Amino acid sequence: MRPVERRFQANEADGHVTLDEDEVSRRRALFCIDDQDLVRIAALRPLAERHMDAVVDSFYELLLGHPDTRAFFPDEVTVGRVKRLQRSYFLGLFAGRCDLAYAQDRLRVGATHERIGMPPKWYIGAFRKYLSLLLERIVAEIPDRVEAMAAFDSLHKLVAFDTSLAIDAYIAANLDSLGRQQAAIRELSTPVIRVHDRVLLLPLVGAIDSHRAQQVMETVLVRVIEDKARALILDIAGVPVVDTRVADHLLKTTAAVRLVGADTILTGVSAQVARTIIQLGVDISSMVTRARLSEGIEHALKLIGREIRPIGDKP
Repeated sequence: MRPVERRFQANEADGHVTLDEDEVSRRRALFCIDDQDLVRIAALRPLAERHMDAVVDSFYELLLGHPDTRAFFPDEVTVGRVKRLQRSYFLGLFAGRCDLAYAQDRLRVGATHERIGMPPKWYIGAFRKYLSLLLERIVAEIPDRVEAMAAFDSLHKLVAFDTSLAIDAYIAANLDSLGRQQAAIRELSTPVIRVHDRVLLLPLVGAIDSHRAQQVMETVLVRVIEDKARALILDIAGVPVVDTRVADHLLKTTAAVRLVGADTILTGVSAQVARTIIQLGVDISSMVTRARLSEGIEHALKLIGREIRPIGDKP
């Protein structure tokens, strides 16, 4: 990983964005925020304190006026709480600083919005409202037009800086959520079942691509080793298409399972699948195959010295 990538990255383990002083400096340079900008912004704090309640109220009028965002604030208690938090955030804009601690605080905004499920478009739209309200008040209270616009430009830079951090945090948290969901789906798509002591079954359903094939191999190898399995039954009755690529994946899985001391039994081989494999010229002679799952289970039990008998039969 290159040095710049180490400074700023999405931590997939916890969905956080990691920053250091160097990355903050780079971002400040990107948004052209210099010390003079911070001086101008700090000078606006008295103005901000006078108009804080009006700006925050207008901010939430916008959010509460749309059904999509109104749903995030189910009652007056919630509205009151988020308004208090927003006032704190609002005054933080006028602290006259843009350091690592400031940036880390702003990251939490995006992560919070992702956690409650609010899409970025509403966040960005609300901040446009912020800037519009502030511009009105800055122009009204600073008589010198040039000075007023310079102050607003400095503030605009900082808000853009904040927005970039919030969006990055939102994306990182969202990717983390998606990663957990995909992991859960992959786990469900490869349900290794313990049929008997040292006998495992993996019923495959759906298409098998390279990524899923790799995940299947990793999952079965771990389970074979953990369970000290002697036989693994791969049932492909639910696989819609068996072509050379799928057959190759199955052969590789068989070879890998054999290396850790277990045999693979392929079941669910329909007449159509058998014809396709022959027509493709795929050599699966190294695999034990059975048409039905029940036959595969019987064979697996024989491998461990067990057998299925009707109730009442004598040994």
